Amino acid sequence: MIETPGLMPTEDLFPIFVNAMFTKNFLLIMFLGLCSYVGLTTNSETSKGMSMAVTFVMTMSAILTWPIYHYLLSPASIIGKDLTFLRTICFILIIASFVQLVEFIIRRFSPPLYKSLGIYLPLIATNCAVLGVVLMNIQEGFTYGASIIYAFAAGLGYSWVMLATAAVREKLIMRGVDLFSGFIGAFFAATMVALIVVSYFSVVKL
Repeated sequence: MIETPGLMPTEDLFPIFVNAMFTKNFLLIMFLGLCSYVGLTTNSETSKGMSMAVTFVMTMSAILTWPIYHYLLSPASIIGKDLTFLRTICFILIIASFVQLVEFIIRRFSPPLYKSLGIYLPLIATNCAVLGVVLMNIQEGFTYGASIIYAFAAGLGYSWVMLATAAVREKLIMRGVDLFSGFIGAFFAATMVALIVVSYFSVVKL
């Protein structure tokens, strides 16, 4: 039977929000979407633009993929056929469409940001964190409302890690601390932030 879209009880939404934002953060805990993290966290403004774009794409993709899966692709859908094998390609097409929309808007209204994001902006379409969010919504059996909350929180989790890392790396690089520049510096910064998160939220006992 198809689950009627709706919000889960408030007490169930809060842990979903916290998990997506902190305890199961896609960058720090699952290590998904690291391409943009490595390439863009040396500049706060660029990180902010990418964070907003990724959060938008995650949330809008969740809004569309959940009903498409449950009402068209699921064996219990209105057409009564098992089309779940089309799930991944359908989700990727939806994500790519929103990425194109974001790319158009940024190019139209903020050419400097569009230029600074470079190849990382269209690569959101292949960002495994974005695809991971919509797939997790299905895997975890979230309701429609919960899937939107999860996607939005995952975007916020991605954003705060990007912005926090960018703020630290930018300041240290300006002060001549070469340890935080380049590929190795990004992973070193990620390791430091991840240790704080997993210790504070008891993801791993340290």
